[in-house]
Amino acid sequence: MKLKRSVAFAAAFSASTIMATAAFAQTEVQWWHAMGGALGEKLNKIADDFNATQSDYKITPVYKGNYTETLTAAIAAFRARENPAIVQVFEVGTATMMAAEGAIYPVYELMADAGEPFDPDDYLASVTGYYTDTEGNMLSMPFNSSTPVLYYNKDVFKKAGLDPEAPPQTWPELAEAAKAIIDSGAATCGFTTGWQSWVQLENFSALHDASFASKANGFGGFDTELAFNSPLHVTHVQSLADWKKDGVFKYGGRRSDSAPLFYSGECAMYMNSSAAYAGVSANAKDFEFGVGMLPYWPQVDGAPQNSIIGGATLWVLQGRPEDEYKGVAKFFSYLSSPEVQAWWHQATGYLPITSASYELSKKQGFYDENPGTDTSIKQMTLNPPTDNSKGLRLGNFVQIRDIINEELETVWAGEKTAKEALDRAVARGNDLLREFEAAN
Repeated sequence: MKLKRSVAFAAAFSASTIMATAAFAQTEVQWWHAMGGALGEKLNKIADDFNATQSDYKITPVYKGNYTETLTAAIAAFRARENPAIVQVFEVGTATMMAAEGAIYPVYELMADAGEPFDPDDYLASVTGYYTDTEGNMLSMPFNSSTPVLYYNKDVFKKAGLDPEAPPQTWPELAEAAKAIIDSGAATCGFTTGWQSWVQLENFSALHDASFASKANGFGGFDTELAFNSPLHVTHVQSLADWKKDGVFKYGGRRSDSAPLFYSGECAMYMNSSAAYAGVSANAKDFEFGVGMLPYWPQVDGAPQNSIIGGATLWVLQGRPEDEYKGVAKFFSYLSSPEVQAWWHQATGYLPITSASYELSKKQGFYDENPGTDTSIKQMTLNPPTDNSKGLRLGNFVQIRDIINEELETVWAGEKTAKEALDRAVARGNDLLREFEAAN
């Protein structure tokens, strides 16, 4: 009798344990991303905070390297049927993702299928326009959108006799200020730039309403051709090359490698992402800095137009169980909430992707307490976007950027003129566009 009772008790205990385990089982959703360091910590906090709001789903962030490495890893994983549900892809990978038929689960379909509230009009038009199809449907979820701005050393400006509250607005004004700074001995370098293709060619084109590529910068079809070797582009790049000889401009690398030149006080001005704000704040400890808009050439009619975004969005990949997609939709709703987006914007310098999060940040007094942090939003919304300033949608653009970097470096080294380098970059880039067109 004792044996029978023990067996019965054990069976009942086992059954109840299995039921309890099933009741509390979480569906794990992997999120592959490209954010290390402080940004990675903030990304992890968003996932942890979401996980704490409910017990059905667990978002698991997985760092996969830089943007290029993350995209490459996701493509390889999809082919091996081992892909995550969510992958962070930078803006230059948009055309590649859009062309991957059968690989992506469009966000507008995902949210509708999951029954989650979703209104594209809630998001900033300058952000969503980059990631919608020809019918206006959002294909990916905006996450970390940024635009380049001008950081400047207020202390150096004061030492050079310049107004620290008046950053240069045009390229001639910037060159004049840089020369005054060098002549005064306040700094040995006028300015440097990060992400030279993105800042000095892509955003330069948008800000001057100049075509970077035909077919509305690729939005109009795969049969596009590059156009960043116009007289305006040549003049600009040649000016940079000439300024480099005088110390007005100093090249520091392809990505954000030039940041130390600004942090150390060697260069008085630094052009890079609005999302570099957190890094600048943390590293520019020995001087006060300000934030201004990117300079423009005043002789160009209509300039400044508006800048375009960088950063990345979250793409959903096919091939995962249905319950994971319900978790993704829940997470995207949480991610887009005004409170989460306002916190992310304020903590990182990335744009608030919704109008509500921008208004909340204003209401919280963030811009009053942190002057210049709304510069990126003002610059993005200066004017309604045109075909030249909506953004870029070009195939093989990761490789095209590499070509642009290679050719620009020959200009900085004095090996080629601006026209020679830009003509060559356009020709090489067009070859890659034709390859992409043929494959898609």
